[in-house]
Amino acid sequence: MKKILAALMAFMLMSFNLLPALAASANIADVSANYWARTEIYDVVDNGIMTIDSGRNFSPEATVSRVDFVNSLLKVLSNQELKVQIPHQFSDVNKDTPYADNILRSQQLGLVYGYPDRTFRPDKVMLRDEAQSVISHITYEAAGPRSILNQFKDAGKIPAWAIKVYEKTINYGIYVNYPDTKELRPTEELTRAEAAVLLSRLRAKLALVKQQYKGPAVTETLLATEHLAVTKKAPSDIVKITNLRKIITEGNVLEVAFDEKFKSKDHNAGDTVYFVNPDEIYTVEGTLLIPANSKFTGKILEIKDPQWFNKNARVYVQLTQIAFPSGQSVALNAKPFTKDYSLKEGPWMTAGKLALCTLTGGALGTGAGVGFAFIPDPTKIGTGIAIGTPVGAAVGLITGLVTPGLNYNAKAGEEIKVILLEDASIKK
Repeated sequence: MKKILAALMAFMLMSFNLLPALAASANIADVSANYWARTEIYDVVDNGIMTIDSGRNFSPEATVSRVDFVNSLLKVLSNQELKVQIPHQFSDVNKDTPYADNILRSQQLGLVYGYPDRTFRPDKVMLRDEAQSVISHITYEAAGPRSILNQFKDAGKIPAWAIKVYEKTINYGIYVNYPDTKELRPTEELTRAEAAVLLSRLRAKLALVKQQYKGPAVTETLLATEHLAVTKKAPSDIVKITNLRKIITEGNVLEVAFDEKFKSKDHNAGDTVYFVNPDEIYTVEGTLLIPANSKFTGKILEIKDPQWFNKNARVYVQLTQIAFPSGQSVALNAKPFTKDYSLKEGPWMTAGKLALCTLTGGALGTGAGVGFAFIPDPTKIGTGIAIGTPVGAAVGLITGLVTPGLNYNAKAGEEIKVILLEDASIKK
């Protein structure tokens, strides 16, 4: 909604519509805002590594089977399309077994191996130390010192075969130590939340993974050219959709809203200010670009205070980042979509100020005229009003014109338009 001003000339003052509360964006139903693994869960879900059910539940406390871990790990490594070149070799896996090809891919790559009795046991629950072992196996050799384990009070519970595994993965920062940061609980079952943490951290450190376990580099391909329709005045409306990214091109305009009340007189250059988008931002063709209630971070570059002769304050702000509810961050370079990239009160606000000054001056002039007329001759009240009102109104108007202008104020939820000064790239 926009700020609404009713600048009436007969003893009426300005009023503003209030925005309704922003609707919360659609989140994963069973992952709360303060859940310990929220960021990693949203990362793996947003990137298709792990999934949610039809009710938008992730089931973070459920356990992870061997085949589920394999499925997700292959996606992290971009090897889910690897051509299977080995025969079916497990007595408990055949071509009709769910994800049979992924089980063979895992065996072919040397990720999660089968057992000596020629079984794979796809539904068997992964243990925490087994998951750590896989990560250790596929990453370059750089084990940390044995002393790195001393910080954990249950280090003695690590099986002998997994000691070097933990030294290495802790050194790399790809491990789980929740809820007690001083415990590893190596032999316990792996939950989906814990798997999300491991997979998200591994994904962030793919440079540590040996090349033979990673799929071929993916060539970026343009899939479609779509459009935004925020305003016809935008220099560009082009959005490029590739197999890797959604690119909102330079010159596009977005609409965002102040996250909380803003007053320019209470801020200084260098301060941070936040914006949100109340609704999802889609292309005209229907591609979701920015989920609802994403947070835009802005930095105040400069504030010019109000000047004499009714020059309003100006706020220069640059938006530098978008944080999605999932935890994904997108770099941004955007400024207010105005002639000089500033935020300032519009002409209706100035007109309202002048109207208020005129009305106030008129009222004072009327009172003064009545007083001066009444004292010498009570019958001259009408004359006093006739003279005092226009004189007072004129004085009030002149006062409004020559005094300093208005500070910039915005309500929580008040929307502004911003223009992209560089392409914004959103990874799929």
